[in-house]
Amino acid sequence: MAADCPGHPDAIGTSRTIVVDPRAHPIIGTMQYGKTLPLEDHEVVLTFDDGPLPKYSNEILDILAAHCAKATFFLVGRQANANPEGVRKVRDAGHTVATHSQNHPVGMDRLPLDRSRLEIEQGIASVTAALGDGTAPAPFLRIPGLRTNDGIEAFAASKGLQVWSADFPADDWRNVSAARVYELAIQRLEAKGKGILLLHDIQPRTVAALPRILRELKTRGYRIVHVVPATPDRPATPTEPQQWQLHPPSEMVAVSRWPKVPKFASAGPAALPVPALSDLDWRTTDLGVRTARRGRGVPLPPAARWPRQTTLPPAGAVAALPVPAASLFKIPESARMTLLAASARRTATTAQARSTEVSSAKLAGKSRRHGREAAAQPPARPPDRLRRRRKALAGPSPPSLRRKPNGMGDRFGSPV
Repeated sequence: MAADCPGHPDAIGTSRTIVVDPRAHPIIGTMQYGKTLPLEDHEVVLTFDDGPLPKYSNEILDILAAHCAKATFFLVGRQANANPEGVRKVRDAGHTVATHSQNHPVGMDRLPLDRSRLEIEQGIASVTAALGDGTAPAPFLRIPGLRTNDGIEAFAASKGLQVWSADFPADDWRNVSAARVYELAIQRLEAKGKGILLLHDIQPRTVAALPRILRELKTRGYRIVHVVPATPDRPATPTEPQQWQLHPPSEMVAVSRWPKVPKFASAGPAALPVPALSDLDWRTTDLGVRTARRGRGVPLPPAARWPRQTTLPPAGAVAALPVPAASLFKIPESARMTLLAASARRTATTAQARSTEVSSAKLAGKSRRHGREAAAQPPARPPDRLRRRRKALAGPSPPSLRRKPNGMGDRFGSPV
């Protein structure tokens, strides 16, 4: 790191080198894909496109050397033919030499696939010739303008090439100031926390912005990571699948905290007996009778019998099963707390729902009682005018029902 950069105490240095297998991960970069390099938080990979261009590419190399920072250079084949010395300077400085097509077509995804293949192969051949020592560039490929398609990616994978996108750019190819390049690089890196930075070593604004970017990276605690390809003598750095995601699933999610068991663990020499076939018999011979009885006289279609096993394993082939280790059933404390919190939330939700149901039932009971009370009240007596009208329409009542004068009948008006 900085301690390994003599004469430059303020250098950011290179924190580590990771080795990747292009065939295991043929596409990377979250600007286009779901995966990126297996970086830790606050780790940055510097990449430069479109060189070598003698004036500006040499200045970029000097700045990186002053900070002892390593990067990956995606070189254009035509540029390599015109400046083979620049290709060798990149290699001799310890950076990774990669390719960026032969002629940098701006719409490579719209070209016929044969033309795209030719661009890729010629670009590799030109950079290989410029190296001059019989070695080939790293099997890392970046498509011009990131304008790729399924056919290009499939061809690159068939050649063992790893297609690099990026995680964030600094827009240094646009007509912006060096200050704006610096601002975009830092803002976008802060937004993602780590990743692959896309720059260009043929732009004067990049030359002006790079020293300030590197100083700010060190101030904010970022670290530079160098990436090289795996070889038979240099195996890939061991990683886990989730490390290739820019932001793996949060550990606060219960499913991601559930303990994973990569393989069965046995407790020891003890064994459990293998279950007999008779233990698996569902005994459904009387299922149809019970179904008809439950139908209360309504005929139901007979239930299909569970298929019975007709072939048996050889006797004594497997006599016992291993006893699982106790560690298989242990839940980490963090996962237990997460699951308990989820259970508490469910309990609170259930209690609230029950409280709501009780309140609703009380209101419904009050409404029913009010209805019964209203029905029990006698109907209101009609006014006198309406009674007299009804009496006139009905005519005189029978003698037996007329009330007698006092002394001529009982008090109910019945005849004596």
